[in-house]
Amino acid sequence: MPMDQLKNNFHQHVRLLQDKITQAMKELDPNLVVKEDLWERKDHGGHHGGGGITRAFQGELFENAGVNTSCVFGKIDPVFAKHLQGTGDEMWAAGISLIIHPKNPKVPTVHANFRMIHQGERFWFGGGADLTPYYPYEEDFSYFHGVWKKACGPKYDEMKKTCDEYFNNSHRGLEMRGVGGIFFDHFNSGDTEKDAQEVYHLSNHFMESYFPIVKKRMAQDWTEEDEDFMLHRRGRYVEFNLLHDRGTLFGLRTNGRVDSILISLPGRCKFSYAYRPKENSPHEKMWSYYTPKAW
Repeated sequence: MPMDQLKNNFHQHVRLLQDKITQAMKELDPNLVVKEDLWERKDHGGHHGGGGITRAFQGELFENAGVNTSCVFGKIDPVFAKHLQGTGDEMWAAGISLIIHPKNPKVPTVHANFRMIHQGERFWFGGGADLTPYYPYEEDFSYFHGVWKKACGPKYDEMKKTCDEYFNNSHRGLEMRGVGGIFFDHFNSGDTEKDAQEVYHLSNHFMESYFPIVKKRMAQDWTEEDEDFMLHRRGRYVEFNLLHDRGTLFGLRTNGRVDSILISLPGRCKFSYAYRPKENSPHEKMWSYYTPKAW
């Protein structure tokens, strides 16, 4: 398959996935308000460099969320180009990135992204999905990981380990922002078409991994203490996204749309000095799960 067609097919795939996820969210939250922005960017040389579709959500179930796709290309900062895995100072990249922050603390936050990048002589893929719960429903964590274990096959252990090691706040003693999931980067077997098919396969499992958990927990009651714990853990989420997230850095360094990049941040969060949950509470138990575990 010609490379231009392969790249176009990948872009169309993430666009279709964006529509499917949007529809699923609307079905679960009928009063969901969706704001869609079509944006364009300039490349490092000041020329047209592609753009994307940002969808921002606010509702009764989904407090705030973003499901975004983009396809960007053109010149990039030569200094930044040296930090990537390709050659030269021109790049093409397409992908989907999403973050969903529910209002109910019994429903976990979720993040996922899947992308394809071409720089000079090299193509590669990256992505993954991870879960940030606020209540210790261990069966939900096992379910989430079980879906990805099925999807990844023999590669699950490696992708889980990479996720555990990446999505943590290293400045807080490697405290994970959630219970992990899968993550991979710089994936290139030498057969780009085959690699693309594998990423299609993985990305198509996102909805199965998350929305059944939402349906199971969305009608459950919660307390002020549950909400307080959720807001403090969202604070940890902010710390990771602003200090360590490669996607945030990539978007900003490639002249991406700032509002679309920072849509991952929660609408509400809390920071308290030396915060810890109450002893012998469900939240203290949940806190103990923000470390690598076999699910």
